Order: sequence, then C-alpha cells, then structure tokens
Amino acid sequence: MRKFVINCDFGGQMSPFTICIGEPELSHHPVQFQADWLSKNRGGNVPSDVMEALGKLQDLSKKNNVSLEELCVYAIGSSQQSKNDSQTQG
Repeated sequence: MRKFVINCDFGGQMSPFTICIGEPELSHHPVQFQADWLSKNRGGNVPSDVMEALGKLQDLSKKNNVSLEELCVYAIGSSQQSKNDSQTQG
C-alpha cells in the first residue's frame, strides 16, 4: 500500500489530504471508502477529476494485469515530472 497526497475540497478551500492506494476489490473504486469517510467525517471531497483518473488507472491495471499501486506510482511520478519540467522552463 502506498500513500499519496492529493488536494481535496473542504468547503471551497483546497487542502492536502493523504490517501492510500493498494489493490482494491475489483468491484470498488480505489478510494471509494476513503472518499466516503472524508465526506462524512471531515466534510471534504476528493475532486471528481482525481476520482475519474484513479478509476481509469484501475481499469488499465485490470486490462494489463499490472499492480494498481505501481501504476499509480508511475503515473503520479510522470505527472510530477511534467509539472516540474514546465515550471523550470517557464
């Protein structure tokens, strides 16, 4: 299981929140229970684009028989590298 920090919406205020990604049961979204807990207990929401992206990564992991956890590490690492590259070029 890996921890990732994402920005979540707390009443219009975006704040970092740690989520854990492992190998969820195939019938569940990778952060379904964490998103539910965040909403009920902290009044926060995981942004829809994050939920959608994680769902797509889960579909890819199933289709290609690879670990969702490792795919997320790769995808988020690539995303961070692209963001860092664009900041240093600008």
